[in-house]
Amino acid sequence: MISAVLIANRGEIAVRIARAARDLGIRSIAIYSEADAGALHTRVADEAYALPGNTAADTYMNVPALLDIAVRAGADAIHPGYGFLSENADFARAVASAGLTWIGPTPESIELLGDKIAARRVAEEVGAPLAPGTSDPIDDWQEARAFAEKHGLPIAIKAAYGGGGRGLKVVENLEDIEAAFNSAGREAKEAFGRAECYVEKFLTHPRHVEAQILADTHGNVAVLGTRDCSTQRRFQKLIEEAPAPALSDEQRKGIHEGARAICAKVGYTGAGTVEYIVSEDGTISFLEVNTRVQVEHPVTEVVTGVDIIAEQFRIAAGEPLSISTDPESTGHAFEFRINAEDILNGFAPCPGTIVRFEPPTGPGIRVDAGVRSGSIVPPYYDSLIAKLLVWGPTREIALARAKHALEEFDIEGVRTVLPFHRDMVSSQVLADHGDAEAQAGIYTDWLDHNYRPSAEATSHIAPVEAIYAKRTQVAIEIDGKLVSVGLPERLLSGVAAGAAPSGAAGNAESAGEGDSTEGAVTAPYDANLVAWNVADGDTVEEGDDIATIEAMKMESVVKAPRGGTIKLLAKEGDRLDPSKVIATID
Repeated sequence: MISAVLIANRGEIAVRIARAARDLGIRSIAIYSEADAGALHTRVADEAYALPGNTAADTYMNVPALLDIAVRAGADAIHPGYGFLSENADFARAVASAGLTWIGPTPESIELLGDKIAARRVAEEVGAPLAPGTSDPIDDWQEARAFAEKHGLPIAIKAAYGGGGRGLKVVENLEDIEAAFNSAGREAKEAFGRAECYVEKFLTHPRHVEAQILADTHGNVAVLGTRDCSTQRRFQKLIEEAPAPALSDEQRKGIHEGARAICAKVGYTGAGTVEYIVSEDGTISFLEVNTRVQVEHPVTEVVTGVDIIAEQFRIAAGEPLSISTDPESTGHAFEFRINAEDILNGFAPCPGTIVRFEPPTGPGIRVDAGVRSGSIVPPYYDSLIAKLLVWGPTREIALARAKHALEEFDIEGVRTVLPFHRDMVSSQVLADHGDAEAQAGIYTDWLDHNYRPSAEATSHIAPVEAIYAKRTQVAIEIDGKLVSVGLPERLLSGVAAGAAPSGAAGNAESAGEGDSTEGAVTAPYDANLVAWNVADGDTVEEGDDIATIEAMKMESVVKAPRGGTIKLLAKEGDRLDPSKVIATID
């Protein structure tokens, strides 16, 4: 019996766990960094305790501090959520050694399946198909090059202990292998504390399909159906749906039974996800096992009626699953990850203060959020702030409901991916993704190659640069019919001042706002300077990748705004903000 749980996480998943605990009569204990003081998860939980500092290492991944709070607060269990320490076997052991219940799989299962190379071996033993790959971690980039020369390009360089797209680099040119190998290792080290990588053949245009697993200590393994998570950018998921569409009965059975066999083979307990890729020709290839609850678990909940977090509590308490057989899916559901990111700047993170947060309502709508109006989005953690779930009796109705829900969703103060989602639900490619007969559809890197932001999802009169311009809704009556029009606030203020509105209305709201010295180089957002890709005094061309920066656990590049000779004004490891000039180009 669990009576009090420490939630070793933050944001929307901490809120989700606290609410599930409340349903079960379990006292919830939140933790928070200095940047998260007053955050929503601290208010939803029954109690909250401070963790001095801001970085993940100092706070949400500080094992001694977490255990100290758990003991002081009288917790008898710890739920790690996802990310941070959720797949850290040493943390799971430390929790058990402290006399607390770990809400998750055993440390042995985490180590075995969290090591992607060992997981590949298990999948092979139970007969799951696999793409060619290295059997052990590789020591340097030259081994990756040798693999590519043998098996062909493209290849995927993956962190052996990574996940969530971090530490994953797809390489299509031999000359890019060294940089990709080094970047994958850095991202993995930063996010997971381990830098080992392996390499495998990357199947072009694959769909990402996964099976949700629940397994108890009594030998019961249930498969809660499939999810399709193919809509991704830089291998970070943005839209998920359940059940996965356009699969044959044979494919679905292979995915279900393969996932069940892998988990049964290792004596898995708890919630977990077995991930596959499905190639253009229908070939299914095992990808990895996530030994935790997934970000996208709610989309499975709304089609099966199973509370996955509640089942985690039951399993950890030694109780059998509340379901005796695999549940049937009812209807269809989409999940839209609402990230604080700028789609006009390559989905760059956008920390800041949320001035307005107004979620949609209506049939089939669920919003899991870690913020509300007035919440601060810190630059230290993941950019996810909320998830919109939309259910319908059919995929077509769910998609139609999603269009209206996304139009209603209003967030101001930070840029979010809402315009992207509005684009996608209006696109034919997402509609076709559910049609097995259609020749079009989404694959895991489709966005990286094909998506261009459109103003159509927000306004039919605004240029793309005005997607994020603040608007005021004005009701106008035309021939007795009421019409609502969203007008840019800058346009209205110009009219009110008697000034002619600029044809570039909204440009000041776009990336690169404000006057800047010609040739000055700045970071597009608050970030850490990971590495310079050029040396002081080098000659660069406009558009060259001159620096690598990191924020919210993702790396991106700074490009040269013009050609010329570069002078470096910042050093690697510096904390950057958009007002700081880090280099000049003359």
